[in-house]
Amino acid sequence: MEFKKYRRTNVAEMRPYIFDENLFGISVAEVDDPHKDMGMIARNPKNHKDQWYVARKYFEENFEEIPKNETVENKEQITLRPWGG
Repeated sequence: MEFKKYRRTNVAEMRPYIFDENLFGISVAEVDDPHKDMGMIARNPKNHKDQWYVARKYFEENFEEIPKNETVENKEQITLRPWGG
């Protein structure tokens, strides 16, 4: 199956990983090592129990904090259907 490129359409909610915190309920890829990497924990804004680890390098290359005084437009979440459905 071919990979295609997609742009993010919404704002991500994240917080820093806290050294040695319990990651129960947070998805972490086998290649990630939060204890050494000290990346970020992301969550689904519509379901706060849906959380995952984001590696520091990926975060730094792909995200920037939105200043508190900047307003963010709420966009409808777009459902991408790469299989043509």
